[in-house]
Amino acid sequence: MDETPVLRALDRETKAAERPGDHKEELRLWLRMLTCSTLIEREIRRRLREEFKTTLPRFDLMAQLEKSSTGMTVGEVSQRLMVSNGNVTTVVAGLVDDGLIDKRPAPHDRRVQVISLTAQGRRLFRAMAERHEDWIADIFAGLKPPDAASLMRLLSTTKTSILQAIDRAGAPEGSE
Repeated sequence: MDETPVLRALDRETKAAERPGDHKEELRLWLRMLTCSTLIEREIRRRLREEFKTTLPRFDLMAQLEKSSTGMTVGEVSQRLMVSNGNVTTVVAGLVDDGLIDKRPAPHDRRVQVISLTAQGRRLFRAMAERHEDWIADIFAGLKPPDAASLMRLLSTTKTSILQAIDRAGAPEGSE
């Protein structure tokens, strides 16, 4: 077996842990959360690429379309994914070329395009979503159910704290 994955680049959390006196507990906590999120995302990207020859942005866009029975505009998808219309347009073009989504003019404004999954796209997305769920279960398999429940409660409290900080700062929700 290739040992390369074991030899990971030094992440920000590890760097901060080397000099704990230089960093507040909250910063170390944030770095731990960021590291976990980054590791999970990297692994999901790898598995999507290897098993389905696709990317996470394509999967995410298809996930949004799968939820809609009538399709969505590029603007609606970009809002849900919190990315620019340009990023969505590029992904849409590739999915259209692959026959996984189609575009049609919006009935209310022919300049606006509505995108939706094709039957082929829906079948592929469902297969990917099933595997994705398995991968997430595998990634979190090391957590015992009570630990997972505690983590969910703590993350809920963390999310509330974040939203309160955003409100105190006066920033609109979802802004960067």
